Amino acid sequence: MSLPWLYVVGIGEDGIDGLGLRARALVDAAEVLVGGARHLAKVPPGQAERVPWGEDFAATVESLARFRGRRVVVLASGDPMNYGAGTIVAKRFAREEFVIVPAPSAFSLAAARLGWALPDVECLTVHGRPLAVVDRAVAPGRRLLVLAEDGETPAKLAAHLVRRGYGQSPIAALERLGGANEQILEGTAESWAHSSCDDLVTLAVECVAGESARILSRAAGLPDEAFAHDGQITKREVRAATLARLMPLPGQLLWDVGAGAGSIAVEWLRAEPSARAVALERNPARLRLIHRNAEILGVPELKIVAGEAPRALSELPAPPDAVFVGGGISAETLGQCWRALGPRGRLVANAVTLEAERALLDFHAVAGGELTRIAVERVEPLGAHAAMKPLRSVLQLAALKP
Repeated sequence: MSLPWLYVVGIGEDGIDGLGLRARALVDAAEVLVGGARHLAKVPPGQAERVPWGEDFAATVESLARFRGRRVVVLASGDPMNYGAGTIVAKRFAREEFVIVPAPSAFSLAAARLGWALPDVECLTVHGRPLAVVDRAVAPGRRLLVLAEDGETPAKLAAHLVRRGYGQSPIAALERLGGANEQILEGTAESWAHSSCDDLVTLAVECVAGESARILSRAAGLPDEAFAHDGQITKREVRAATLARLMPLPGQLLWDVGAGAGSIAVEWLRAEPSARAVALERNPARLRLIHRNAEILGVPELKIVAGEAPRALSELPAPPDAVFVGGGISAETLGQCWRALGPRGRLVANAVTLEAERALLDFHAVAGGELTRIAVERVEPLGAHAAMKPLRSVLQLAALKP
């Protein structure tokens, strides 16, 4: 087993004086020192070769391989494994090649300043990501800690919360945490008066829902009206049963085939933030609806592909861990999806037409699985009275691949 040659050292705003003995010794002994301009400036000049981060962060990490055999120290903000450089290093290099030495993260420092129990807080980042990612987490009573993109993020987030009906939510902007210039700016989303803050800022939000707030759970089965749709949407009760069969799990990939409004893919991602999903839809108008739903429901990372099954299935990232077929059910589509699945992959298909039901029955005869008839009735006015009105029943196939 080779000895470690790559060290990722967390450093705070207090600079090299804030490092522990081990971290300081590693920095002092470095032959190659890698980091952003802000981090490198915190280390006095020495014998180490200095390598600044390039514009392509991942490419810089990849380039570190050329230093294998020398003692390389990468400087990173706070805890390198918390939305930091350490996560990329760990994916690129073998475990025995690197050592991570963390410092307190911005989340830990912010929680300490505010007296918040960190396990009770949702920690997010909008650095390099759409602001819409916070919408998945916003809920009455929830506390959020958010790593900002830059100094304009606090004002943008405040305006975003107002639009979502959470204008009464207290916000704190914690600047330069751990440094001599640390400062905390406070207000509410609707009264936020700071157009710009320091670029190095972490945001703390206590979510307070106003009367106009749309309150949504991350449990399966959002109201149909939570989605923009043209009627082609898996209805709430059926959607909840479908997600239960699909079983969103960490890091797993879903194909939503014939996605319609994209409701299944959206709820899959809301249920498990580390999961991945791709929605395949042929209709241009519905593709726009999927984009809109992904944005307003806090899952802008949803991958959307224009195309029609089964031909376009080869264009999707593979292998999927779960597949939902909601539109365009055919023997060829079901067969191709089943072959694409890995072991223990889940295939769920919902049929409402006789032709689609026939395809499910034929597939079930070969691959097995469970067939369930889902019938839902909702109360509607009937003259001066009320009566139950049935929705179209759905024949659902759920199959687990051996």
